[in-house]
Amino acid sequence: MDTYRPERHLILTSVAFLLLLGFLVAPAAVQADWLKTGTDLLGAVGSAPQAPATNLTNQDLSSGLKDALRVGTESVVGQLGRLDGFNSDPAIHIPLPDSLRQVKSALGAVGMSALLDDLELKLNRAAEEATPAAKQLFLNAIEGMTLEDVKGIYNGPKDSATRYFQGKMSAPLATKMQPIVEHTLDQVGAVQAYDAAMGQYATLPFVPNVKADLNRYVVDQGMAGIFHYLAIEEAAIRENPAKRTTEILQKVFGGK
Repeated sequence: MDTYRPERHLILTSVAFLLLLGFLVAPAAVQADWLKTGTDLLGAVGSAPQAPATNLTNQDLSSGLKDALRVGTESVVGQLGRLDGFNSDPAIHIPLPDSLRQVKSALGAVGMSALLDDLELKLNRAAEEATPAAKQLFLNAIEGMTLEDVKGIYNGPKDSATRYFQGKMSAPLATKMQPIVEHTLDQVGAVQAYDAAMGQYATLPFVPNVKADLNRYVVDQGMAGIFHYLAIEEAAIRENPAKRTTEILQKVFGGK
């Protein structure tokens, strides 16, 4: 049984109306030819099947998906691994850890909250410096995908590749970013800013002890930012034709 398609019904109705109008106003001598042309046209429109989806080989699928993931990860790393990639983006800006917010509040009461504002900026700078190190890890993970991995991601939800990366890469990515963040926190003066803030905080009466593992905190927040935008980029490649920048991407995702 032929499946009802609203768009085809609209086309048929429009064509029939125009042909009837033409038939009524045409001279008698050409009505027969007009009727024949109209009948042929209606038959062609009514019987035209929808374009079938392009058949994909396993090689097409593997190449296309890996291409998409390379495009997506390079875009995300490029976006976040630059000046203000984290700091100026409200979606992934790294705030002070909860344990330091009370420090900021206490210092704010004596006009010294700027010490913590400076520290917050430096936490974001450290994440921006560490993000480019993720690129090679992503590329390695992409190249290591099996056909089973590829099919699962291709046929899965719009963030299935992101979930795959989170499962496979969270531990090695944290290990890779940790020394970079540690070095960067020192280089940008975050450690000094922290010490200065805590030194002032310690002089205030009746305040609790506060400890913050800034290293681990920045790594965790940095990875969360990367995966946040990777999920957005993945969905865009699946849904937005403008994001399919290569021929194989258009072939694999054009019929999705």
